Amino acid sequence: MKTIKILIATILFTNSLFAQLPKPGFVFDEHTAIVITDPQNDFLSEDGVAWGVVGENVKAYKTRENIEKLFRIAAKNNINVFVSPHYYYPHDHKWDFEGTLETLMHNIGMFDRKGPLNIDGLEGSGADWLARYKPYINGDNVLVTSPHKVFGPESNDLALQLRKKGINKVVLAGMSGNLCVESHLRELLEVGFEVAVVYDATGSAILPDMNGAEAALTNYKMLASHVYSTKEFLKTIK
Repeated sequence: MKTIKILIATILFTNSLFAQLPKPGFVFDEHTAIVITDPQNDFLSEDGVAWGVVGENVKAYKTRENIEKLFRIAAKNNINVFVSPHYYYPHDHKWDFEGTLETLMHNIGMFDRKGPLNIDGLEGSGADWLARYKPYINGDNVLVTSPHKVFGPESNDLALQLRKKGINKVVLAGMSGNLCVESHLRELLEVGFEVAVVYDATGSAILPDMNGAEAALTNYKMLASHVYSTKEFLKTIK
């Protein structure tokens, strides 16, 4: 009984704390871009190597459909979209040390490609784009950055490409919510961008003792200028 009372008190305190958090707000303007992380088969296809752990959340959030809505409205309104992909090449498998999820991704061949200049076998592979996104990613308003290698954009040219286009605000979405999306959020904030997140255009791993979706949403609320649903975000685009 004591444990239950403590749990209830903790939940009430947490809800009260979030209710008291300030709301900085976010205004979408001509200096804003959409950034999509890892819109790739290994995360978003039923045949992807990570589907077994992310599929439940992807389906619950309608992540695939919501990411497509972001691509579609960006194409319609000529909004800059930056795709930050995840690729592993043979030399990446020779690292001397790795973190937990890095080790897992390498062990299951996630995002594997034959080389940075070799696209043999890329079409339809786990590293390839989800097919429904390809017409949008091939559009003139979309720029694909160099790949990030762990979770955040510190190892790619995303920040440079954003700056070179005069972007100082970012709306984040993609995969996976508590890893690459959150890591992009943290780094972009640290280097001076104003950042919002579309939470249901992300998806995270859900395991018996770990709920990545809950962890991600908690941190989005604590870090981002605003946390949108897809429906809410679409209404902001005039």
